[in-house]
Amino acid sequence: MEYLAKLHPLLVHFPIAIFSAYIFFELLSTFWKNENLSVFINILLLLGVLGGLAAVLTGNQAQEALKPFIEKHLISNELVEEHEQFANITLWYFFAVLVARFYFTTKKLFTKKIKIIFLILALIGSYFIYETGEHGGKLVYKYGAGTELMNQKIEGVKSIVPHK
Repeated sequence: MEYLAKLHPLLVHFPIAIFSAYIFFELLSTFWKNENLSVFINILLLLGVLGGLAAVLTGNQAQEALKPFIEKHLISNELVEEHEQFANITLWYFFAVLVARFYFTTKKLFTKKIKIIFLILALIGSYFIYETGEHGGKLVYKYGAGTELMNQKIEGVKSIVPHK
C-alpha cells in the first residue's frame, strides 16, 4: 500500500486543475448559453470528483505512512487531520454539486437564476480547494511530508544534504 501513498502527490493536482477549470467554465456558462458547454461542465465535474476520489484514497494511504512521523512529533497530527477533513469536504461538496447539476441539466431546468446559484456554489467550492491545498502544502513545505527529508528526520540524521 506504500505505492498508493507515493501516488498521492502526483494525483492531487488533477482534481485541483479540473475543479479550477470547472469554476472557470461555470462562470463562462452564466454569460454564454450553450447546451454543449453545459454537458462539458458536467463531464468536468465528474472527472474532478473521480480524480478527487483517487486523491482521497491515496491520501488515506499517505496518512498511514506518516503515522511513525506523527508518533515522534515530527509532523503535526492536527494539520494532517485538518488536511484530511478539508479533502473529504471538498470531495463530497463537489459530488453534491455534480448530482444537483446533472439533475438540473437532464430536467432542462437551467434558468439564469439557477446558473447564478451554481456559480456561487462553484466559488464556495474554490474555498474548499484552497484550504485543502493550503494544509497539504504546509505538510510538504513545513514538515517535509512525503520527501526524503522525512526519512532523514526519522533516522535521526541532522544533515539535509543528500547521500551519494
